[in-house]
Amino acid sequence: MSTVTNPANDIRKQAHQGSVAAIIQVLNQELSDLGVRTRAVYDGGVLQLLCEGEAPTQLNQDTLPDRIKNILELLAPRGVRRVNINSRIVREQQLLWLDEISREPEKLLWYKEVNLVRPNFIKTMIEDVQESMTNRSDQQIGGPSARQQREKQQFWRGIIGGIGATTVLLLLGWGAFSLINKPSETASTTSNLVKSESNPSESKPPESKTSESKPTDSAEGFATAVRLAEESAALGSKAQTPTDWQAIADKWGKASELMAQVPSNDKNYPIAQDRTTRYKNNQTAALTKAK
Repeated sequence: MSTVTNPANDIRKQAHQGSVAAIIQVLNQELSDLGVRTRAVYDGGVLQLLCEGEAPTQLNQDTLPDRIKNILELLAPRGVRRVNINSRIVREQQLLWLDEISREPEKLLWYKEVNLVRPNFIKTMIEDVQESMTNRSDQQIGGPSARQQREKQQFWRGIIGGIGATTVLLLLGWGAFSLINKPSETASTTSNLVKSESNPSESKPPESKTSESKPTDSAEGFATAVRLAEESAALGSKAQTPTDWQAIADKWGKASELMAQVPSNDKNYPIAQDRTTRYKNNQTAALTKAK
């Protein structure tokens, strides 16, 4: 007698196996309460994900990426570790949407790359064994005999038991290694304390160093430049006074500087180089109108 498979579970199973179409279907179901629709393609080792909504409020940059990350980590799709989340106001269906947003990233509301947490190796292996057992059972036309079923169960139990025993031995070995090395670490610490007490001058706390500001992340710099460009374009349509044009020129200049700071190993480097020149030209044009 065949077992009826739950369609929702089957889709999640396909998504776990790495099916992009199944991943999209699951995301659309999970994000339906927000009115967000997704499209995706696996490109260059990265899952490129496009999220579209009727209004910017549906595509909240503070909450949507984390929610998508949680959904994908529960699915644990095989081969998917890096996800680039792009968002924009919904548009007509376009087969080449990835090419479009690569050429014109300023049309996006925002984008963010997230890295999925790698699933537990032992858990994944056990799930694969169970899945293999289920698939073999479904493929059989007639039910197996009681003897065959017992043999198969013993075989797979042996494999799972071997995995568990290996894991326990590794943990015990690690614990023994820690205990063996602990006395030497304690002796070293005691020796250092004795030296400190006999030489008070050496026990002075290290001088605090002034914390240096971290360099701006290239992805954040790129996104900020795109936002400044959008603001400049919007202000340019209603600017009237030299002061207005000076403010616009300043924004174009800052956007150009941020694009110029994108490193050569960044995936947006070619676009950033083009935008650096383009934004600089826009700054020059705005300064001309400001005079």
